[in-house]
Amino acid sequence: MPVSGFKIKDVLMELSAATGVSGDEGAAIDVAARYFRQYTDRVKRDRFGNLIAFKEGKLPAGEPRFSLALAAHIDEIGAMVTQIARGGFLRFTAIGGIDPRTLLGQAVVVHGRTPLKGVVGALAPHLLAERERRKELTLEKLYIDVGLSEAEAREQVRVGDLISLDQEPVLLNGEKCCAGKAMDNRAGVAVLLQCAAELASMQHRADLYFIATVQEEVGLRGAVTAAYGVSPDLAVAVDVTHGAAPGLPDHEVHSLGKGPVIAIGPNIHPALGEKLHALAQSYRLPYQIEPVAGNTHTDAWAFQVSREGIPTALVSVPLRYMHTAVELLNLDDLIAAGQLLAFLSRSLDGAFWEGLSCY
Repeated sequence: MPVSGFKIKDVLMELSAATGVSGDEGAAIDVAARYFRQYTDRVKRDRFGNLIAFKEGKLPAGEPRFSLALAAHIDEIGAMVTQIARGGFLRFTAIGGIDPRTLLGQAVVVHGRTPLKGVVGALAPHLLAERERRKELTLEKLYIDVGLSEAEAREQVRVGDLISLDQEPVLLNGEKCCAGKAMDNRAGVAVLLQCAAELASMQHRADLYFIATVQEEVGLRGAVTAAYGVSPDLAVAVDVTHGAAPGLPDHEVHSLGKGPVIAIGPNIHPALGEKLHALAQSYRLPYQIEPVAGNTHTDAWAFQVSREGIPTALVSVPLRYMHTAVELLNLDDLIAAGQLLAFLSRSLDGAFWEGLSCY
């Protein structure tokens, strides 16, 4: 199903470059909304801030309506100013799962009264005793330098201002791979857009909700409210999972370039998961399997346990260096994931949906 005019490379890079720290996702939402408007019937933001794009299904006369939600979180990890210290240096705390080891020397943007470029600093190793150099790096040992005096910093920055990583996405391996910040989970949003573009000129029975959820990195909050508000009959969450890299056991990671990863386990409705496997095989799409023994800690969990329960599946994109400024993925995996979701959307009918109620 080729998509005329849709280039996932350009979409992903624009999404990655946009700012969207958990709790302030507006700039990234604006980018996604502009694309969704091209391929869906209407786009809105709910009270919590989730972006919801709707595309109506075409049903035979008399057949009951049913809906499928495709959800991916759009927020990214970041930080928040906690103190303006002597000399104009900024102390901060994490928003989401930031690893302090990856922050030292990083460029950031402090979203003060106006955006301020800054760098994350710490004492140079030359000034540390040998014992201190061996200690684990913690956030308390780091600070942000925006190049201002203390008086200037106090005029421009307030406690509570957000901080985002400042990293432009880059293309690698002949534009097959992309690396940058917020690929977790702008990659998932790009997959939803790929799916929407694939379906733009095709009929499907299910009413489709494409949902870019907010505040996932701080507790699945957007997915909780979206699942309850939309109350779809079926749902598929799209997120990232760990990609193969040196030093990682093979059974815990997945290969880049070998297709999206379909989860199996208690968080996944077995019939919906099996349908994704069957569609991938039928259309000769590459895919991988990820066994998850409990909560997947993704939006899939929030949808599965919403209201009286929603049959849910999880499709993931392999990603290296998660929660860093250089998260790396293979664009072919995104394209295959979008195509898989489009095939699922086209294949659903009332009989399949009603059969899930017998679970």
